[in-house]
Amino acid sequence: MPKLDAGNTAWMIAATALVLLMTPGLALFYGGMVRAKNVLAMLMQNFVCMGIVSVLWVVDLFSLAFGKDKFGGFVGSAATYVGLHHGADIWGSTGVPTSVIATFQITFAIITAALITGATADRIKFAPFVVFVTAWSILVYAPIAHWVWGGGWLAQHHVEDFAGGTVVHINAGVAGLALTLVLGKRVGWPKERMRPHNVPFVLLGAGLLWFGWIGFNAGSELAADATAGYALINSVVATAAAMLGWLVVEKVRDGHSTTLGAASGLVAGLVAITPACGFISPVSAIWLGLAAGAICAMCVGIKFKFGFDDSLDVFAVHLVGGIVGALSIGLLGDSAINSAGSDGLFNGGGLTQLGRQFLGVGSVIGYTFVVTFIIAKVIDKVMGLRVSRDVELEGLDINLHAESAYDYGTPATHGGVSIAASTASAQKVDA
Repeated sequence: MPKLDAGNTAWMIAATALVLLMTPGLALFYGGMVRAKNVLAMLMQNFVCMGIVSVLWVVDLFSLAFGKDKFGGFVGSAATYVGLHHGADIWGSTGVPTSVIATFQITFAIITAALITGATADRIKFAPFVVFVTAWSILVYAPIAHWVWGGGWLAQHHVEDFAGGTVVHINAGVAGLALTLVLGKRVGWPKERMRPHNVPFVLLGAGLLWFGWIGFNAGSELAADATAGYALINSVVATAAAMLGWLVVEKVRDGHSTTLGAASGLVAGLVAITPACGFISPVSAIWLGLAAGAICAMCVGIKFKFGFDDSLDVFAVHLVGGIVGALSIGLLGDSAINSAGSDGLFNGGGLTQLGRQFLGVGSVIGYTFVVTFIIAKVIDKVMGLRVSRDVELEGLDINLHAESAYDYGTPATHGGVSIAASTASAQKVDA
């Protein structure tokens, strides 16, 4: 029987805490980009993903994602880990209890569902969203996680994804696109400029995402070893390079670089390095980051050209960034960095791994788009996905949650006297 490895177990517990923090970070990142009347609705959607997915994961989603193969590697057996009744077992050769690995994977399932909310911001009902996350996690996320990480059919075809380029980012990006097409455009888009209400929130959220992403990428080795070290440094340098790449594109295209662009470029770099972080060298990670930042920045305008209202650019950052990162393994993969990986084209490996990566990317895009579109259409017909025009114009916070993020109507007081009134009186006396 394998023995518990205290070092690996401690690292995986820490990595789990880091990744769990990413969802509140994402809530701030997205929340700052929406208008003030919808910020609580955005935060609520992200936080409710933490509730729904965590419970489903223990009940049976972990079995569907990581259980024994069923239906030719399409999904895991529901009986394998139902109720996590084998949580005390050691996970493979890692020396880490299954309960710790299962909890680590909960955080991935949460953030994937939460990422979708950026595409549908400002117009989706809360109750139908809850139903959507539940159905989508069961029918889309769990099978694709099994395909790639659970020993399913893509894993059997040697498709590589170290920490979630296909499972998380392409998956969420395509789902966001499908859901956007069902929901339709926001009132006033694209003529009305819908500016972020709190850019400091965006930057704070991006910083928390980068912090948590260390656990996301380095933790995906499931051990505290040299490969985790490469994943760590690659996650830092690729992100930094992508931020610079995005800012250069902004400067050339628009004449100025923005703080919003810095935050977006940072996230684009994190997305792109995610699938490749444990398979490429640090120098290759820098090149990947520069390319991802520039490409994602240039793809932001696609939604205006084709007329789909992806509110917070989930398509350009997560779908495009995920594709760039997944395919980069077929170009930059280096077996000297990770013997479990394959050499890419630029390291003498030929086109074999690149072809495998295209298979993975294409399969996830096709399956996720079709199933997500069907789920969204059914919910829309039964419950109605979108809020009314009046609710959208007035704001989701007050109408869906009976709350407001900022109270502009109650004046501050001191000793029962309005501070504003006291200040005005004092100014008159001075005059």
